[in-house]
Amino acid sequence: MKRYMFFLLILFLIPTSVMAKMDTSKSSIVMDIDSGRIFYKNNINEKRLIASTTKIMTSVVALEKGKLNDFYTAKEEILEMYGTSIYLEYNEKMSLNDLLYGLLLRSGNDAAVVIANNIAKDETAFVKLMNKKAKQIGMKNTTFSNSHGLDEKTKNYSTAYDMALLSKYAYKNFSEYRKITKTKKYEAQTKNKSYLWTNRNKLLNSYKYCTGGKNGYTPSAGRTLVTTANKDGLRLTTVTLNDSNEYETHKNLYEYIYNKYKKYKIIDKNTFNINKEFFKDTLYLKKDFSYPLSDSELDKVKTIVKVTKTKNYRNGSQVGIIDIYLSNKKIGSVKIYVKKNS
Repeated sequence: MKRYMFFLLILFLIPTSVMAKMDTSKSSIVMDIDSGRIFYKNNINEKRLIASTTKIMTSVVALEKGKLNDFYTAKEEILEMYGTSIYLEYNEKMSLNDLLYGLLLRSGNDAAVVIANNIAKDETAFVKLMNKKAKQIGMKNTTFSNSHGLDEKTKNYSTAYDMALLSKYAYKNFSEYRKITKTKKYEAQTKNKSYLWTNRNKLLNSYKYCTGGKNGYTPSAGRTLVTTANKDGLRLTTVTLNDSNEYETHKNLYEYIYNKYKKYKIIDKNTFNINKEFFKDTLYLKKDFSYPLSDSELDKVKTIVKVTKTKNYRNGSQVGIIDIYLSNKKIGSVKIYVKKNS
């Protein structure tokens, strides 16, 4: 009996030991960008300081409210900034497009406050926009107090889960965000001087599947990192908060997920076929449905087709739905439409 108990204990200890080597953060998560599926979680709802990963939200508000070709003037707000900077001069004018590169590549705190004070009447008003957007995205445990992430005077709190939601939102909705965060080097020019910036996200150079992200650090927050990656169409985002070995953690977590999961097309709109006894016309789908699955989950997927019997329908009417389940949990649905044959 003692041998059996000891052996059982070893079996339970091994996974914990493996994950401890992979993830040295206080909080972390790996999420699928397309479906929102969470593959890995570690204290994902614990509130923590987020340092310069704050600037992801700053960029989201700027992209929604501003125009990339507009020029913003640096005023008194830059005089109080410290830490990472793009070294804007007083009264220097720079386009929002270039400011966003300075914000996301070099983590310019001066770029953050210039954006904030030009998008809104002042930073206080801009922060209200940040918090409003956080609520819209579903970031229930997030509070922004500034646009840059410095935390000696005011503090920004969030969670690994909330930051994954933010990363997912930014990546899916803004091509400019995707373009900027994957850029390794960028040149900008103002009337005052020339700039040459390299991306501070080291994962872009050390992990071939990385597609972007934002790093951060303050002594109080520790090292924070939000990244995205894409391998064979499986688009992921990883968040780590307070991790002294953040780049290795991200690489390890991505590799762990990519070795275990692949993206499968469960519903193909081009090969869709259904018994259409209720309809003399053609039934069709407008979109495919894909989902990340492990090998062991493939036989646990099932689809349920529901078609409404009706004679009164128009061309393009929705007449049914396909619900997709994984182990009896609904993971998605696809609408069925009808096309009248001429």
